[in-house]
Amino acid sequence: MATRKHVHTEVFPVAPEQLFALLHTPLAIQSWWQAARASVEPRAGGTFSAIWGADVDDPDYDTEAKILVFDPPRRMVLGDYRYSAKSGPLPFEAEFVTEFAVAPHAQGASLCVTQDGFPLGKEADLFFAGCEVGWRNTFAGIRRHLEAN
Repeated sequence: MATRKHVHTEVFPVAPEQLFALLHTPLAIQSWWQAARASVEPRAGGTFSAIWGADVDDPDYDTEAKILVFDPPRRMVLGDYRYSAKSGPLPFEAEFVTEFAVAPHAQGASLCVTQDGFPLGKEADLFFAGCEVGWRNTFAGIRRHLEAN
């Protein structure tokens, strides 16, 4: 099935190792992604999960994925997603894959996130647009986290 994807890249003024660590350290994830809780088994085959909302026992959103690739400090790939929301299930079927790629850069390190698996149909348009805004906000959150720490 043909899909569409988001690709977002920015440069951060830190070493690749420090930037990569933010991607799999639960307390850092809670900070930059504004998650109520995060849990990560940092290894290929491990799990990556996060929840959002004021009540961790009844979250607004809950995402869990399998870590398909874990190659510090260069690359982490997530797939086999399970996603739930109080508002109900997604209005489409999708097999999301998210790749985080970190590379050295003259000003520190670059982070490129590629999120693939969005259906081409109109039923996914709102979610696709929301994720585009979400990734811009996520990168801004990473920047704020780095400035505060």
